[in-house]
Amino acid sequence: MSDSTTDFFFGFSSASSAQPLRPLRPVFNSSMPLESQKMHQLLQPTDWAPAKGYANGLVTTLQAGSQIITVGGQIGWNAQQQFESDDFIVQTKQALLNVRAILEAAGVAPEHMTRMTWYITDCDEYNARLRELGGVYREVMGKNFPAMSCVGVSRLVEKRAKVEIEVTAVKP
Repeated sequence: MSDSTTDFFFGFSSASSAQPLRPLRPVFNSSMPLESQKMHQLLQPTDWAPAKGYANGLVTTLQAGSQIITVGGQIGWNAQQQFESDDFIVQTKQALLNVRAILEAAGVAPEHMTRMTWYITDCDEYNARLRELGGVYREVMGKNFPAMSCVGVSRLVEKRAKVEIEVTAVKP
């Protein structure tokens, strides 16, 4: 395995001009072609606990030099993976802050978002608290509104989680 491939597997990509990220364990399937693996860079804020079995974010370099940033589902826990509240709005604000931190790790901001998917455990609470939710959203993300979906689910993997948010963004 070449040095650039080894570096990639541990969270660095010599094909990218981005700063090296904290070393991570290999996360890609060995059946994925090596060239496809080289065009991706994991995103992991340096002060966060390591992701286990998923990526918090991924940058994909496009042929024209643009990049697609995919942010894995972020829930309402802090950088140490601890919930500070069971309140829907508080968890939503933290999940949005987590999304923004991943975007910033890629060198982009909320205005670069192209897609956002929300998974919520209580549709009635979501609808009843839309005014609060809108205020928190604008506080964290500004007036940037990508294509969005909101899906009601019976529960999320983390039992205390009330919301999970995924984002796709494009870095020109």
